[in-house]
Amino acid sequence: MNPLQYPGSTLDDTDTVMIQKGKRAGEPNVITVNCPDKTGLACDICRTILDFGLYIVKGDVSTDGIWCYVVLWVVPQSSSSKRWESLKQRLLSVCPSCSVSFYLNQLSPHANASPVYLLTFCSSDRRGLLHDVTQVLSELELTIQRVKVTKTPDGRAVDLFFITDNLEMLHTQARKDETSKQLHAVLGESCGLELQLAGPKYDNLQYISSLSPSVAEELFRCKLEDNVSHAQALSSDMTKLKNASVTIDNSLSPAHTLLQISCINHKGFLYDIMRTLKDFSIQICFGRFLPVNKGQRELDLFIRQKDGKKIVDPENQDAVCSRLKVEMLHPLRVVITNRGPDTELLVANPIELSGNGRPRVFYDVTLALKTLGICIFSAEIGRQCTADHDWEVYRFLLDEDCNIDLSTMVGRNQIVDKVRRTLMGW
Repeated sequence: MNPLQYPGSTLDDTDTVMIQKGKRAGEPNVITVNCPDKTGLACDICRTILDFGLYIVKGDVSTDGIWCYVVLWVVPQSSSSKRWESLKQRLLSVCPSCSVSFYLNQLSPHANASPVYLLTFCSSDRRGLLHDVTQVLSELELTIQRVKVTKTPDGRAVDLFFITDNLEMLHTQARKDETSKQLHAVLGESCGLELQLAGPKYDNLQYISSLSPSVAEELFRCKLEDNVSHAQALSSDMTKLKNASVTIDNSLSPAHTLLQISCINHKGFLYDIMRTLKDFSIQICFGRFLPVNKGQRELDLFIRQKDGKKIVDPENQDAVCSRLKVEMLHPLRVVITNRGPDTELLVANPIELSGNGRPRVFYDVTLALKTLGICIFSAEIGRQCTADHDWEVYRFLLDEDCNIDLSTMVGRNQIVDKVRRTLMGW
């Protein structure tokens, strides 16, 4: 098979993205990106790396506003994430082209969206089924956009996955056959499986059914309390996040603002910082991501506004620092509540202004529930708007036939803690 190629990349871009594998087991792999600069490029790179299940150990980034040079040291979080050629091609696809056409295309920032496909299957339900399917789709470079999962009275699972293809090859029969083959290996040959363009069915599932006002307030509030009766009460690890420090200094550089960040380390930490700065249209001119020290991650970033000026307005400084602290305190919201007679787990994360959601959330939540031995009765992914954010919301109705008593606060806190730890990489 030919090497995977992503839209917008060319296979002769050998100097744009380079990956040097570690010489010994456990040694970090070095990713180097050398390309024209754009606001938010670091965010796009970090999101891609997170999507491949990689953890950034340390890194450096520098730019003159025209050309960008990024070096990141990464290690896999699992053996299944060592898809280096696929990663290289995906990184190439987010890098601006060196050609004149790239700069002309900036006049039209919203590129044609990838077509959405509807994957439908019906199979015998079992614990961990949803995660096993999610893992197959991830390894096939298929991104889950929406999901609707239900269970029939006779114990069958009816799943609707709305997916996009990072390779944009799902219209070919060969790609469809490979997808069906991999899924049947997990679901069984007798499983009925159908793959087609989604059409208007996808538009009807853009937003989830309404949340009750009390649940919405609980899920989207800006501050979390330490009260143990709170539905997303802070564990000791989460309490440490409240010690996050964000400072701005304009005295050290005549042309740049120094942003210094210190916080307990978690998976996706760099992505959370970069997506926040991208949403503020802040340019990173030089940055150094230091290795973890006693569980703390420290960053020094020399930044400037999109107009090339320092951030000197006190209100703008406060807005940036406040948002960064919120995103470091709880980048993912986890709540467990009642939905009628059933127990519902809800997970929410902010959506970038560009419309991109956070990678691997569905993957991590289904993995945590599989580890706990909890079967998912139904699941859905949708979007919810609040006054200051658009959110991606994951809703799971949990099957009470498990080893954890879902009616007790102890049992519910155990689920919330396991899901949150998996999402945060602890």
